[in-house]
Amino acid sequence: MPEPVCTPDAQWCILVNNVTGSESLAKAADWLIAKPLGVLVLVIAALVIRWLAVRLIDRVVRRAGSGTVPAVLPRSLSRQNRQKAARATRAAGERRQQRAETMGSVLRSLTTVVIVVITGFMAVSQLGYNIAPLIASAGVVGVAVGFGAQSLVRDFLSGIFMIMEDQYGVGDWVTINDITGEVEAVGLRVTRVRDLDGVVWYLRNGEIFTAGNLSQYWGRTVLDVQVGYGEDLDVVKETLLDVARELARDPEFAEQVLGEPEVWGVQSLESDRVMVRLALTTEPAVQWSVARELRARIKVRFQADHIEIPLPQYVQHAADAPSRT
Repeated sequence: MPEPVCTPDAQWCILVNNVTGSESLAKAADWLIAKPLGVLVLVIAALVIRWLAVRLIDRVVRRAGSGTVPAVLPRSLSRQNRQKAARATRAAGERRQQRAETMGSVLRSLTTVVIVVITGFMAVSQLGYNIAPLIASAGVVGVAVGFGAQSLVRDFLSGIFMIMEDQYGVGDWVTINDITGEVEAVGLRVTRVRDLDGVVWYLRNGEIFTAGNLSQYWGRTVLDVQVGYGEDLDVVKETLLDVARELARDPEFAEQVLGEPEVWGVQSLESDRVMVRLALTTEPAVQWSVARELRARIKVRFQADHIEIPLPQYVQHAADAPSRT
């Protein structure tokens, strides 16, 4: 019994054999028509999936980069000062948009690589080759890389979420893992921070457990001013408010001060002094320079108004010396 030209599931082979009557063309139809057509279908499907994935990534990027940060402005700000703070918030939003676009580019590239690899494996299988050894090899390599690069993967994932959430950026003053300094570079794996002493710290993103941003949206100068127990606290409060308001009206600091100064009251009672707390809302990352200037002006004003800045006092008790007879 002669061997059949086409197998029952080889539809293209059967069709070509019926049309042409040529066994050689029928046997070649699988390689000339069926397999290329199958690969073409895979490529078209991969392009459609990539298009959908890119659309989804673009939508996520737009949502991450747009919008406002609710309730970040103190209610005590005046309309003019709220406009200043709003400008700072918009600047932060523009930076967030740029970082979201960067992250979107990384995700689009990663998605393209994954789709291309999967489509390549399926195309090889479509051509009739056994891809089991390739998958097994890829699995072994993936396990080895996974065990050897766990910290690297964690660093990259942490970096992706950090960039997406815009936790901090270049130029921000931050406190990360008890290190306070200015951010000089932000990457998917490492964040570089220079502290006040000029030391450069390289912090792996996967090892960052706490991060405080000192220069986002707005800042606050908080001073604990020491006065003596004999001073009138009402006079002290009015003097502090007057000094802070003069600072806010100074052209050099007017753009840096956002809100009306507030005296929150007596912060603590020490053995020889009373601590009165003064607060002032400022532009981000300038609260320290405002605080230094405010301290200098308070010292001059206290001296002019004869308000006591207490000094440490010590009382020494001496026993009477025994008399000699």
